[in-house]
Amino acid sequence: MFSRRQFLQWAAVTTAATGYMGNLTRVAAQQRLTQDDLLKFDSKGTITLLHFTDVHAQLKPVYFRPPSENYGVGAFEGIPPHLVGEEFLSHFGIKRGSPLAYAHTMVDYVDMARTYGRLGGLDRTATLVKAIRAERGDGNVLFLDGGDTWQGSYTSLKTNGQDMVDCMKLLKPDAMVGHWEFTFGEDRVKEIVEDLGYPFLASNVFDTEWDEPVFEHTAFYETGGHKVAVIGQAMPYTPIANPRWMIPNWSFGIRPEVIQANVDAAREAGAAVVVLLSHNGFDVDQKLATVVNGIDVILTGHTHDAVPEAIKIGKTLLLSSGSHGKYLGRVDLEVKDGRVTDYNSSLIPVFSDVIDPDPEMAAKIDEVRAPYEDECNRVLGKTSGLLYRRGNFNGTWDDLICQGIMEERDAELAFSPGFRWGTTLLPGDDITVDDLYNQTSMNYPSVYRLEFTGTQIKEILEDVCDNLFNKDPFFQQGGDMVRVGGMAYSCAPKESIGNRISNMTVIKTGEAIEADRSYVVAGWASVNEGVEGPAVYDLMENYVTRHKVIDIPRNDTVKVIGMN
Repeated sequence: MFSRRQFLQWAAVTTAATGYMGNLTRVAAQQRLTQDDLLKFDSKGTITLLHFTDVHAQLKPVYFRPPSENYGVGAFEGIPPHLVGEEFLSHFGIKRGSPLAYAHTMVDYVDMARTYGRLGGLDRTATLVKAIRAERGDGNVLFLDGGDTWQGSYTSLKTNGQDMVDCMKLLKPDAMVGHWEFTFGEDRVKEIVEDLGYPFLASNVFDTEWDEPVFEHTAFYETGGHKVAVIGQAMPYTPIANPRWMIPNWSFGIRPEVIQANVDAAREAGAAVVVLLSHNGFDVDQKLATVVNGIDVILTGHTHDAVPEAIKIGKTLLLSSGSHGKYLGRVDLEVKDGRVTDYNSSLIPVFSDVIDPDPEMAAKIDEVRAPYEDECNRVLGKTSGLLYRRGNFNGTWDDLICQGIMEERDAELAFSPGFRWGTTLLPGDDITVDDLYNQTSMNYPSVYRLEFTGTQIKEILEDVCDNLFNKDPFFQQGGDMVRVGGMAYSCAPKESIGNRISNMTVIKTGEAIEADRSYVVAGWASVNEGVEGPAVYDLMENYVTRHKVIDIPRNDTVKVIGMN
């Protein structure tokens, strides 16, 4: 790990003479990158913050293709994290074809993936965390979990999150926050939290009857010779983005006034450093840094954005550490006279092929997966092309899911939620049960079949679009645009709600979707209680098994208007 200058030098050094690493063999490429390279860092002061977020229950190394579209609007247009591909590389001074280009962008993705292999794996993360703790001293390091940790895989679904809880305990986080954790239900969340062994923080979750905090809001630590306060923030829109009936007695919200009060209280209690461990999302926390005073560092999650180094907003550092275990964020702080005077930051890409697995964590992963390993590895079919999820409007995994649910449920159109979790398969890869559940593992999986009018379809698309592209980030709920099957439309993100969606047509006939006509629509992950239909993972297993080889055509059905 590096200062910015060293970081950029390393990116240049690890680029092949041709400027394109894909021309190297995998072995030759990996010889240019070592575990020691990843751990190099221009240390500052006596406090080190390590940040890990949105792993979505991925215990093993994964492929995860970064997004091809990540549009920002208003004050956030054209700035991090809303840069992709060549624009991202140019902004951060990263050379095309370098390891960092592969870790952060979709440029030359398949070639780069075959060159550098998977990223992540909790046993590799454990190796890095232990090495940094050893280098800096345990008393100088805080390891913070940004949430979306327990959900997102076959084994997490079958164990009700216990596989992740057991493995994370070995990493010994100092605190965590949550979002998808709440979809296990109030009772299960409380059961886990009581036995967690470290604080589950949520300054913005209140009991609806007594309007009192449900969880601890702040944890204090003596770190590096200074008092550090960590304030937790759960995903503010959990009861809207996920089923409210799973958490009927808890209310959420951003609650900036509560955060400010907790910051002030932490300062009054003698905290020299105040950290907000947040699951708000990058843009929400960019705005929050301008309206709440006294936060030194915001470690943000939820939107799965990854930036190579922290950005500074006023006096607040903001770092987002990606998702799926691909990265480990690090921020070093120098503190003098009760305030932060200097810092350094970086995002370590967890290249699994060049990091030694931690034996203790590797053994625990094998243990928790053992009862399910045969089923997880059962092959359902094969993909002829790249299967990925991320992108503001579509991904091939959701194109596949839309195809499957239209065929299996005999529907004219299909909706698939704009989830950002879900790993990637390379062309020619087998599709296993594990792979399918990495896209669909959740506790409200029913595939509904309903009739919607054209007017209702437009209203649904407009509503989701406003969640994604509202110019005020405090009204954004995260996630990407709902994916559609069987239809095409145009979207103007900069317009106001009601005016973003136009030119809706049925692909099969080319006819315009009529406002008053009803259409049979199938979809999944409805937040309503009592939804009837087969579980999406069962339905898609039938579809993939029957088709055997999956070939997803290029999807140009969404036309984006008015964006550069």
